Amino acid sequence: MTRECFDRYFTKEREETMQYRKDKHGNDVSLLGFGCMRFTSKAGKIDFDKAESEIMRSIELGVNYFDTAYVYSGSEALIGEIFEKNGVRDKVRIATKLPHYLIKNSTDPDKYFDEELRRLRTDHVNYYLMHMLTDIKTWNRLCDLGVKDWLEEKKRSGQIEQIGFSYHGNSDMFIELLDAYDWDFCQIQYNYLDENSQAGRTGLYAAAERGIPVVIMEPLRGGRLVNNLPKQAKAAFDKHPVKRSPAEWALRWLWEQPEVTCVLSGMNSIEMVEENCRIASEVKEHELTEKDRELYEAVIKAIESKMKVGCTGCRYCVPCPKNVDIPGVFAAYNRRASDGYINSFREYYMCTALRKDYTGPANCVQCGLCERHCPQHIEIRKELKNARRALEDPIYLVAKKFAPIVMKY
Repeated sequence: MTRECFDRYFTKEREETMQYRKDKHGNDVSLLGFGCMRFTSKAGKIDFDKAESEIMRSIELGVNYFDTAYVYSGSEALIGEIFEKNGVRDKVRIATKLPHYLIKNSTDPDKYFDEELRRLRTDHVNYYLMHMLTDIKTWNRLCDLGVKDWLEEKKRSGQIEQIGFSYHGNSDMFIELLDAYDWDFCQIQYNYLDENSQAGRTGLYAAAERGIPVVIMEPLRGGRLVNNLPKQAKAAFDKHPVKRSPAEWALRWLWEQPEVTCVLSGMNSIEMVEENCRIASEVKEHELTEKDRELYEAVIKAIESKMKVGCTGCRYCVPCPKNVDIPGVFAAYNRRASDGYINSFREYYMCTALRKDYTGPANCVQCGLCERHCPQHIEIRKELKNARRALEDPIYLVAKKFAPIVMKY
């Protein structure tokens, strides 16, 4: 990568290439963030040269937010080496994460954080997240181990600039977490198919009301909104007068919402970097037309036609007196039909087993309270049994036994 690339970094050309939104402290954050969880491997190792060219091209086009984590194999060390080699540390903002599920005592946070700084070849982290919080009890456990004081000390020292959390769970618990600490930002799974599941639009708006910037992960639902779409969904895209790829439709749906600060994309080709940067340079807030929204509805309907349960994630069925995460269970059950085994297993395991208290369908006592409130008139008790049969296979049951060990409960 030539020096000329970086001379253009602060030019008007660059400013016109990428759009930015503000974080809580007034810093510019690129609409497009680089998700660094998976890079192309070669002979069992990350292909350094390929990753370097993709990362440096994204910086040239104005991307300044890079998201990694302690448990992303090789990722922190890779981007640390690339940033140091090319002299761009002061041009990028690094987001990485504390693996709270590995924390056993009050000295562990320093151990993991110091290792992250060494891997990243830096003396500070711009955005530091509690990785994969699933409920308020997990945060309270960390507080009992002194994490809150530890984070504040790191902020005072300048080693951490801003503190946030990444989240997988329902909107009610997400809002509880928002109010549990003075967060600088947060990260949620959100896309047009998850508008009413996980933290959802309800959580997005709740964060915005509190002045908390939101970073988006899974904008393409792990590729589900691009790959293996039902024929009816592909036909809807083809018929629409505005011709865009499914990926572009998914990204524009997010970026037109001003409450969204940054959208992460795990880009693994120069072409993908350039295409995503182009979209991020063109999109406008509130740009979608009524016809566009009808397109999303048609695509969602086509995808949902392949699902097991017609749950919209409205959450009228909760709270359950026995703490069953009904929308979470059904989201994972539907994902088994649409996204396959691995994705549904991961979602179901996180929303039921990786909690201090199990929230799966085995807790159901058939009281029927949920069904009296369901606007979709779903036979919830029956479908919970079906979901349990489909999702709680021997692999899940073994993994569930290890959840308390993984989460240090």
